Amino acid sequence: QVQLVESGGGLVQPGGSLRLSCTASGRTFSSYAMGWFRQAPEKEREYVGSISTSGSITYYADSVKGRFIISRDNAKNTLYLQMNSLKPEDTAVYYCARVNSYSRTYSTAPASYDYWGQGTQVTVSS
Repeated sequence: QVQLVESGGGLVQPGGSLRLSCTASGRTFSSYAMGWFRQAPEKEREYVGSISTSGSITYYADSVKGRFIISRDNAKNTLYLQMNSLKPEDTAVYYCARVNSYSRTYSTAPASYDYWGQGTQVTVSS
């Protein structure tokens, strides 16, 4: 069983920055690609971005490209989401997730992920 625990959310002013962390239990973290999603009230869960097992390849949704950076530290079993130039429309609960197969290197679909964190709230407001 894998557990993912997010942290780092909070209230930030427009234009500000936050860094989210996602710490995984177990010994298989480095073997799986990981992703970040977000969900705003009354909206569907939205893909934010993902990262390959080594961290050398990252993918981003157009809505966050150039502002968000995903990274990972396999030695610490931790995934990160650095969020810069935050906008009110970035307000959501943010989730980290693990892909459901060793061979899956990239997916924007929530159904391709089998383990999820509990989520952390990010609110961008003045």
